[in-house]
Amino acid sequence: MFTFKQFSILQDKTAMKVGTDGVLLGAWAPISHNPFSILDIGAGTGIIALMLAQRTHAEQIDALEIDEDAYEQAVDNFENSPWGDRLFCFHAGLDEFIEEPEDEYDLIVSNPPFYAEDYKTETEQRDLARFQDAMPFEELVEAADLLLSEHGIFALIIPFKEEEKFIALAKESELYPVKITRVKGTPKSEIKRSLLAFSRNESPEIKIDELIIEIDRHVYTPEYIELTKEFYLKM
Repeated sequence: MFTFKQFSILQDKTAMKVGTDGVLLGAWAPISHNPFSILDIGAGTGIIALMLAQRTHAEQIDALEIDEDAYEQAVDNFENSPWGDRLFCFHAGLDEFIEEPEDEYDLIVSNPPFYAEDYKTETEQRDLARFQDAMPFEELVEAADLLLSEHGIFALIIPFKEEEKFIALAKESELYPVKITRVKGTPKSEIKRSLLAFSRNESPEIKIDELIIEIDRHVYTPEYIELTKEFYLKM
């Protein structure tokens, strides 16, 4: 079990464990537009949806998870949290979810499976969780375009090397970056991840910054502490 300040995550049933990427997105996703409805695409354990339940007053927080074990785990984690009445998980793939879209969302978030290169681990389930075939970027952009409300924000975390490609893809659907944070593990390491936020309105100024996680092993930067202190017990 992974314990945060206001909720806990059971992750014994699933290969999709709580990781830095999910925590980063959950803490970083822009909420200044006061989203009423939120959708988490590819929920895993439900960590991002739970973090957004803690951070916002959104009445409707839906999550989507195709993997049966992860889905069951997310449902348990939602029910055991203080916000069970606002959280709902659908056991479905993105393609079937968008066939009959009923709602629009003010905030859509995703920590999509990526490792487009020939990435294989010992467990098939984890490969599915991390493999790009499970959720191509095209499908994600198409879903965001279909489901995002007029003034909504679409936020996700992807490998930095995919950033340019993803921004170009989003632009084809008239989704434009409003905020970009590039993440490095340490001051000397290369940029590993990009946190991206898009809206339907092209912004004259895109906010671009960099986040470094650690100065030294387990010595976190003030910026990372500031971002995650509402969640991590030790921050």
